[in-house]
Amino acid sequence: MAAIEILGLEKTYMVGFWRKRPKRALHPLHLAVEEGEIFGFLGPNGAGKTTTLKLLMGLVFPTSGSARILGRDWTDPDIKAQIGFLPEQPYFYDYLTAHELLDYYGQLSGVPAKQRKQRINEVLHRVGLTDVKGVQLRKFSKGMLQRAGIAQAILHDPKVVFFDEPMSGLDPMGRREVRDLMEQLKQEGKTVFFSTHILSDAEALCDRVAIIYKGELKGIGAVEDLTSTVQGKVDMVWQGTQVPASIKTLGAECHITGETVRAVISEAQQDAAIDVLRRERLRLISITPVRTSLEEYFVEKLRKAESSAGGAA
Repeated sequence: MAAIEILGLEKTYMVGFWRKRPKRALHPLHLAVEEGEIFGFLGPNGAGKTTTLKLLMGLVFPTSGSARILGRDWTDPDIKAQIGFLPEQPYFYDYLTAHELLDYYGQLSGVPAKQRKQRINEVLHRVGLTDVKGVQLRKFSKGMLQRAGIAQAILHDPKVVFFDEPMSGLDPMGRREVRDLMEQLKQEGKTVFFSTHILSDAEALCDRVAIIYKGELKGIGAVEDLTSTVQGKVDMVWQGTQVPASIKTLGAECHITGETVRAVISEAQQDAAIDVLRRERLRLISITPVRTSLEEYFVEKLRKAESSAGGAA
């Protein structure tokens, strides 16, 4: 079953001071997210990611279109209890402690008083804030505030979680912890929909991704399908610290790292390169086809979109 169904949601704003003119922030969007998957919503800044999330949360009203969450209309008040949301730039009361903040949100979310303390301690542990639960939020770093925001989003044990740029402001260790948390949520059967422009996180996490650019959907699919294209090159790794001259003449791009050499070479020259390694008595470690990365797929989609826009102009 689809956990999220976006049915032609569209948003047009009126901009300007005197003579207002319409500006379309989101073209009619049709999208389905399956239950229990991690879905990445990718795009550069200003692409329409946050607008889409605000529409789904009911924070702004659409110009047209509708959506369904867990099979029910997205405006149904009862469905809000099944949703967790982390905005891109969360704002909290500075003089509350992390524990007080979550107690406040727990009451708003309808978490029973008898369960609230236990749930607060659980989510603080999950986001790594147990040691500072009594510290006022005004003393938190941006990364710590981001973790507090994630904690309030999952406090009431929602079935669908929306994160808007959840890795924003986090150091590499913090980003890894958030990725682990998302994977745990998936294992618990929850659906995670998150927007990001950090493609490495999306490639490591997502079952499927969608790419949006200037309010239009430009591509969607499973990560392994989008990155399955072989570029006609292979990545060869062998043990050693030197690159034979005959390998270089084959057009290989070589990099020496410690006691190994990595070379990217045309697939047509693969057999010739192996023969060279045999003659030089160098031990081959691996040969791997070079495939398109999610970043390359993303950039290619944006280039095509720019070309189409330039041609239309």
